[in-house]
Amino acid sequence: MSAPIRKKRIAILISGRGSNMVSLIEAARAPDYPAEIVLVLSNRPDAAGLVRAREAGIPASAIDHKAFPDRARFDAALQAELEAAGVELIVLAGFMRILTDAFVEAWAGRMINIHPSLLPLFKGTHTHERALEAGVRLHGCTVHYVVPELDAGPIVAQAAVPVLPGDDADTLSARVIVQEHRLYPAALALIAGGGAVLDGGRVRFTAQERDAGAAILSL
Repeated sequence: MSAPIRKKRIAILISGRGSNMVSLIEAARAPDYPAEIVLVLSNRPDAAGLVRAREAGIPASAIDHKAFPDRARFDAALQAELEAAGVELIVLAGFMRILTDAFVEAWAGRMINIHPSLLPLFKGTHTHERALEAGVRLHGCTVHYVVPELDAGPIVAQAAVPVLPGDDADTLSARVIVQEHRLYPAALALIAGGGAVLDGGRVRFTAQERDAGAAILSL
């Protein structure tokens, strides 16, 4: 009989409805998934994703950023919750709050995000509108490690979608988010399972996961 998998303890940070969070929760139900979601936190008490997390049986709470005089004190409260839950890896899923450099550096190599563009294109917000304005033929999403510079961390995986004639921001966004829901759980599994390793500012796949990594990149 094989030994049970050692699962990484994950916290998901959200600000809204948590659609990517739901895809991660669903994936983590699999017995062989190498990550366990132990906590969901939001900076907004009214975030719909908190209710969805609780319905899935996951501890979820809000730390209202408006209750703190500055970002550093908000981040300190966040850190205390994460430490109390024994979190090993942070997953940002629509967390609309800029974290301090000190917090990001404390979690270097242990915090990932999903961004709705093919980085390094279209960092920041309004990515779908900007992709349409630029006339690109491919758009998509990127899972990357978080570093102090916005949307500039090492890339773990990407998924591309075509930009179709007649697309507007809503139709393009809808096509991208389908891929986000596939890409994020797969990328987290690679990281938590040790198949993707941060090495000198780049992500490399271990030998046994190289084929899996290539498949993710070509979703």
